[in-house]
Amino acid sequence: MIPSVPAVLVDLAGKVMANAMPDANPTDRAATLGLSAMLMGLAAEAWDGAAHNLVMENRAIRGLLARGAAYVPPPEERAEDDFRLSALAAENARLRAALITLQIAVEGRDGAMNEAIWAELRASTERRKQQGSAV
Repeated sequence: MIPSVPAVLVDLAGKVMANAMPDANPTDRAATLGLSAMLMGLAAEAWDGAAHNLVMENRAIRGLLARGAAYVPPPEERAEDDFRLSALAAENARLRAALITLQIAVEGRDGAMNEAIWAELRASTERRKQQGSAV
């Protein structure tokens, strides 16, 4: 989820604090509380599947990078033993940067590899969709 769940929760905490003041405008308070409730629901949904999605994406990208090693050497292999979201997201960013390099290398040279990369990017987008997302 962009912005990240922690960033959304920090922002919501500030909104709750501001709207807890007795002099808060009732109309603004109602609008802010409605938006806050919606964002908390989305954050909960994103939070629940975030680690699973990142692990699945990292595995898929590693497979693509190994498959494309003839074009671009894959990045250094790292043990996936830290399952904090921040660590998984950092590894995802590192792998995605390498995937971009691979995609540039295969574009126009290996249609099947290029399509496999795009297929994973589409699958990644599907994994990250929220319930309220347009279909």
